[in-house]
Amino acid sequence: MKQQRPLTIINAQLITPDGVIEGAIRCVDGIIAVIGSERAQDEDETVDAKGKMVMPGLVDFGVFAVDKPAFHFGGITRAALMPDQSPPLDLPSRVSYISKSGKPDLWVHPLAAATSGLAGEKLAEIGLMKAAGARGIATGRSWIAHSGTMLNVLQYAAMLDLAVVTHAEDSALIGNAAATAGEMATRLGLPSAPAKAEAIAVARDIVLAEMTGARLHFRQVTTAAALDLVRGAKARGLPVTAGVSPAHFMLSDLETGDFRTFARLSPPLRSEADRQAVRAAIADGTIDIIASGHDPRGVEDKRLPFADAEPGMAGAETLLALSLTLVRDGIIDHARLSDLLCGAPSHLLGVNTGVLAPGTEADIALIDPEKPWIVDSTKMRATAGNTPFDGQPVQGRVIGLWKGGLRVVG
Repeated sequence: MKQQRPLTIINAQLITPDGVIEGAIRCVDGIIAVIGSERAQDEDETVDAKGKMVMPGLVDFGVFAVDKPAFHFGGITRAALMPDQSPPLDLPSRVSYISKSGKPDLWVHPLAAATSGLAGEKLAEIGLMKAAGARGIATGRSWIAHSGTMLNVLQYAAMLDLAVVTHAEDSALIGNAAATAGEMATRLGLPSAPAKAEAIAVARDIVLAEMTGARLHFRQVTTAAALDLVRGAKARGLPVTAGVSPAHFMLSDLETGDFRTFARLSPPLRSEADRQAVRAAIADGTIDIIASGHDPRGVEDKRLPFADAEPGMAGAETLLALSLTLVRDGIIDHARLSDLLCGAPSHLLGVNTGVLAPGTEADIALIDPEKPWIVDSTKMRATAGNTPFDGQPVQGRVIGLWKGGLRVVG
């Protein structure tokens, strides 16, 4: 479907890379044409924002399921899908199918499996999968333990100009751990792994990326030690980026105290000191992307003893509201928020969206940043409501959403 009539949103607080400006935004043929003092023309579909916030549609980097109702509720217009599917995205035909799914109101960008079956051994057909629509290469939920294999992945990725998205936990150290080693894990008797397992994985992969010149993205970096390594790599000019989910800047391992499996995540929740380090890394630019890690899990995966439950949370619906807390706390401003949720993930995927600027695709979210609501796992639009934020009051809701200038929500 193509936009039939121009769209003009007036009386808006427009979140641009240069800050917040008051005015209007006009979209023609699915592309942003003008922002600023533009007036609606007679043939336009006109929407009065009434002083509410307009930012790009969110680009959720690294989801594990395509969950369109949840994405639209959360203002997400594009999602990068991890290769951990059934079957995994390790063949061109599977990548091609996923790249066509969701349209026209949600675009799904597949991240191809780095290795066949995500087993961490034999390289998958990376070049063919790029031709089929892959926007990146990913190791999935696990780390590639064999350094030679990871080196080959990065070499191929560098030749193909694809980013490699990697999990950051040394698999030999984490084993079957369900928690971070420390006081909480000891008190609860949970199998645990040292937080430094993340730093070890990050250190090795940075060295390999430096050898190859490949773009490397750590999907989630959640500890102070690993963040220091990423910070150092950036200072040396390496093309290394890092992401995190709201759970790791909002929650610590204290949330595991009641054994509720909604707090069983991968990587596991960390100490309060690490949580504060994540917030500092968001503030200073070490972390580039905030993503939901959307991974809805039903009762068959979660209604189990904590150590036996599958990790993961349904995060798409709460991504925006939880990220807005960083603005209210004075850690970042709205322009930086937009870059974390929209601009940086778009750049990593190589898609022409993620900023409010003439010439970019008209993926637009109209947001009431102060609208209160309560997270309720029983009422979520996701296929499962496994969120550690169940029952928490939040602020910020999408009240209008457009994909390519076509209305999706509101």
